[in-house]
Amino acid sequence: MDIKELLKLIETYGLKLLGGLAVLIVGLLLAKWAVRLITRGKRFQKIDPTVRGFLTALIKLLLYSAVVLAAVGVMGVPLTSFVTILASAGVAVSLAMQGALSNVVGGVALLLLKQVKAGEYVKVGEIEGTVRTIGMFYTELVTADNRHVSMPNSSLTNTAIVNYTREGTRRLDIPFSVSYGSDIALVRSTLLGVAGADGVLDEPAPQVLLDECGDSAVKVLLRVWCRQEKYWELKFGLAESGKSALTEAGMEIPFPQMDVHIR
Repeated sequence: MDIKELLKLIETYGLKLLGGLAVLIVGLLLAKWAVRLITRGKRFQKIDPTVRGFLTALIKLLLYSAVVLAAVGVMGVPLTSFVTILASAGVAVSLAMQGALSNVVGGVALLLLKQVKAGEYVKVGEIEGTVRTIGMFYTELVTADNRHVSMPNSSLTNTAIVNYTREGTRRLDIPFSVSYGSDIALVRSTLLGVAGADGVLDEPAPQVLLDECGDSAVKVLLRVWCRQEKYWELKFGLAESGKSALTEAGMEIPFPQMDVHIR
């Protein structure tokens, strides 16, 4: 091959290669800008937050794929041949990425069935937290102690989901122990006195129930209903105020003990 043929090849394919790279770089920048423009638009922001994350990932995939195809076309590669090669590779990749594909299907199922939504507090297996977004592959949760958890979508569709937010209200049972010599009627009136705390619902009405006659104490439950967002505040607040009220009323709160008789 002489110098003229080499220069001709460089002129023919080098320019196409440079043109393809230019289209790829500029196209990716424009695609990134378009994604930002779309996702920050007022109409897009009105979409359910649960769907926004999935749509954002889908828009990115479509735009970036279009840019790659355009760059390949500029380089002179026949699109039909490229698509054929891509399809053949897709079969092999799909077999190797069955887990990822099942996550995509799981994400679509979560969006259609609306089992969870952004902002809801849920428990999946041993993990519980507030749903931040449902993505194409993962659902993001934020736990009560501010840990970020990414759960595969397929695991949510194949596992029982406990949704604490969907019904709006929750029942709260707070246990107390009193001695066997305590007047149960006085215990009941004392605990009902603290059940008027802010956030406790009047309907269903608060209750004090005898739960168990234990080895060392009589166990009672203060049962109230509240809004979901008040649950943790009331759980700790009522436990503290209930203990203080029982102490002020002269109730003995026993500790585990054992009587030993020696003959």
